[in-house]
Amino acid sequence: MRVLFVCLGNICRSPTAEGVLRQKLRDAGLAKRIEVASAGTGGWHAGEAPDVRSQRAAKRRGYDLSAQRAQQVSAADFNRYDLILAMDKSNLRDLSALQPAGAKAELDLFLRRYAAVKDEVPDPYYDGEQGFEEVLDLVERACDLLVIELKGRL
Repeated sequence: MRVLFVCLGNICRSPTAEGVLRQKLRDAGLAKRIEVASAGTGGWHAGEAPDVRSQRAAKRRGYDLSAQRAQQVSAADFNRYDLILAMDKSNLRDLSALQPAGAKAELDLFLRRYAAVKDEVPDPYYDGEQGFEEVLDLVERACDLLVIELKGRL
């Protein structure tokens, strides 16, 4: 089973979701059975580590994002991954336009899928520290439900 999180530049929201889900899968004993990655719809940050503010906020909660590097999503990802989760509606539109006909990946809006209070993960890039904390709050709750879904799909 393979899961890909996607945001705009792959330095804030999607690497946070990747790091949170990786840890929750380790805690559930599923880390070896489910592959997790993240990517951006844009490629201008390719090769860069996640934003230091994302890393700092995640570290305070026990998640290590430091080994991750940004990459751009590609059409091939729709056949590599089983589930592609967009952080916001703009990302979802961009992904829908890129998705090849007949691709195997299921595409959805991350928070909407898990009935969160919000249906989009807000981009914290231009916000203060509280924006990164809010992203973690939303992502942690949704990842708890994603782990339950993934267990049922194995």
